[in-house]
Amino acid sequence: MPIRFTREPLLDIVRHLRAAVAAGPATIEVPDPDLGRGLYAGEVVGGLVHRPLRQWCDLAECLGCRLRTPRPAGETHVALTFERLGPEAPWHGPAEGDRCEKYGTDSEFARVRKLEDAGFLLPLLEAIDRVPPPARALVLGVNRGDELEALPPQTRVVGVDHAPSAIEAARARFPGQRFEVADLNALSDDLGRFDLVLCIGALQSPGVEDRALLHRLVQQHLEPTGALVFGFPNSRFRDGEVVYGARMRNLREPDLSTVVTELAFYRRYLHQHRFRTYVTGKYDLLLTGVRGA
Repeated sequence: MPIRFTREPLLDIVRHLRAAVAAGPATIEVPDPDLGRGLYAGEVVGGLVHRPLRQWCDLAECLGCRLRTPRPAGETHVALTFERLGPEAPWHGPAEGDRCEKYGTDSEFARVRKLEDAGFLLPLLEAIDRVPPPARALVLGVNRGDELEALPPQTRVVGVDHAPSAIEAARARFPGQRFEVADLNALSDDLGRFDLVLCIGALQSPGVEDRALLHRLVQQHLEPTGALVFGFPNSRFRDGEVVYGARMRNLREPDLSTVVTELAFYRRYLHQHRFRTYVTGKYDLLLTGVRGA
C-alpha cells in the first residue's frame, strides 16, 4: 500500500522516495494540490500541508524520475508515482560511426520535436519578437528546419548544417529556402549579410570554434542593424524527458559554471560591438543581441 502523507515535512518525503525508487516505481499519496489553490507550498488547509503540482514535478526531475499522471486517492489526496528515468540520450556522448549523421534523420536526435516543448517554444518566440522582423535570416545548425516555423513567414532563410540527411529533410519541408551542408568553421564567403543570425545549440558542438565563429558572424555576416539569437543548452534528455541543467561528467547535480562563463564572454563581446543583450529561457538559455539605429 502507498504511504499517505498529510503534514509531514518535505524532507521526510524526499528521504522516503530516494530509498523507494531505487527498487522500482514508487507511489505515495499526498494532499490534492487543487485543494490549496492560491496557497504557497507548506501552508496548511483543512489540516493538510499544501504543495502545488509544480513542486512534485520539480521533485521528480531532481530525483531523476518521471512523474506519472496523478490519480485520485479519496476525497483529499492524490496518488503520485515516481519512476526512475532511463539513461541519457545517446547524442550526449561521443559520436559513433558517421559523425556528420549524429544528428541526421536516422538518429535518436531526430525524434525530438523542440517546438512541441512549451519550455523551449515560448522563450524562442519571445526572443524572435524582440528583434526587428528579418528580411534575411541565417540559421546555423538548422537540422531539419524546426526553428524556421517560429520565424515570420516572409523571412528568406539560409540554413546550414553538417548532416546531409537533415538538410535534405529541410529542403523538402521548405522548398523556397536555401540550405547548405557545411562545416560551421568554414562558412562560405558568398553567404552575404543577414538581418538575423539564429543558432540554437550548435555553437557548443564538439569541434566548433565558437569564438572565432562569433567574430566572423558579427564582422562578415550581420547587417549593421542586424540581431542575433544564440541558444545555450541547459538541459539533458533522458528516456523521452528533458531534464534541467547541463551536467558535467561524474557530477550528479547540474553544474552551470560552463554555461555561465560562455554567456559572460558572449555578452561582453556583444556589448563591445554596441548590442543590447537579453538572456531568457530555461532548458535552453537564449542570448538575444539587438543593435539598431
